Amino acid sequence: MGGGATRLYNTLTQTFSGSSSPLSLPPSYLSPHQPALTNLDSDFCLQQKNSPVCPLDPVELLQQCEEALRDRPPHLQRNFVYIDHGDDVASVPIRVMQWNILAQALGVGVDNFVRCPLEALSWSRRRSLILEEILAYRPHILCLQEVDHYYDTFQPVLANLGYSSHFCPKPWSPCLNVEGNSGPDGCALFFDESRFELLDSVNIRLSAMMIPTNQVAVVTTLRCRSSGRCVCVAATHLKARSGWEWFRSAQGSDLLWHLQNLVQELGGGNSNVKVPLLICGDFNAVPSEEVYRRFATSPLGLDSAYKKLSQDGVSEPEYTTWKIRGTGECCCTLDYIWYTKDTLRVDAVLDMLDEKQIGPNRLPSYSYPSDHLSLICDFSFREKE
Repeated sequence: MGGGATRLYNTLTQTFSGSSSPLSLPPSYLSPHQPALTNLDSDFCLQQKNSPVCPLDPVELLQQCEEALRDRPPHLQRNFVYIDHGDDVASVPIRVMQWNILAQALGVGVDNFVRCPLEALSWSRRRSLILEEILAYRPHILCLQEVDHYYDTFQPVLANLGYSSHFCPKPWSPCLNVEGNSGPDGCALFFDESRFELLDSVNIRLSAMMIPTNQVAVVTTLRCRSSGRCVCVAATHLKARSGWEWFRSAQGSDLLWHLQNLVQELGGGNSNVKVPLLICGDFNAVPSEEVYRRFATSPLGLDSAYKKLSQDGVSEPEYTTWKIRGTGECCCTLDYIWYTKDTLRVDAVLDMLDEKQIGPNRLPSYSYPSDHLSLICDFSFREKE
């Protein structure tokens, strides 16, 4: 590990105390149209004064990232597309980030990215790039898949940034078959404690036709500190590979069943009570698959946020993953952020990298740490009827 990377990691994993200053983004990452990303609860901040876990300085951390990555190509620029709702209603956005970060053990030991240099897959480099991406956009809710460095990296580092989290490993993670692995991969859900308080969190092992599978979900219920509104968030990762479409559909149905029961319970059994719901995941399914249709037609009233990028408002992006393996090139949309359209609205969506930015060797690369692009949206609560 180079000196810059060492300093970055040491800085991130230090425990800071005695500071209750809110975490803010450097000006270069803020749009003039973008409201402040945090709406801190003053009582919560006072309680954190003597806490061993307090937010770090994001400007310093980004500088540490840049130093650790000083030999890489320039940072890939992405812009937010803001949705015109035709009103002047002020809102404090909830920033949500969905990302399959690529398990380290799979990246170097299984996935066979034939056009990606081995050096670009080193954990010291990828860790810095992943943390830089999170620091750059500072989501309030962060849903990650293929996390195999939860306990030694993401949980302690993000705790020092003010996040609480829950992790659900796969029962039979393929990472465990790779020599020198760091443990099983799984889904992790993080939330900004300055913005939300935890009400409940459950780990779900998804079933297909009543049979337990190797895929999981983390489902967390949160209360917004500023508005008092509740939101239920799910992070999941469905079965991969062609030929398993029916299996993914069954897993998706199982997750929807769990969520419908949870929403009904949160609503006190009253079907007229609408509970805001976010479902983030790598579904390993293109939009033409049955599992996509199941979510799109669910009684929960779901819509896919990234359709907002299309001109017609009904099409998904051309791709959320673009890679070249030994078996060939894959460019398709597999990742989604679903939301309940009656209770949440999309205020902004981060656009996708274009083909020129991604480059001829595709992903991952020296510039980008995963074969999947991060999806980032700003949401706001709709007014209750």
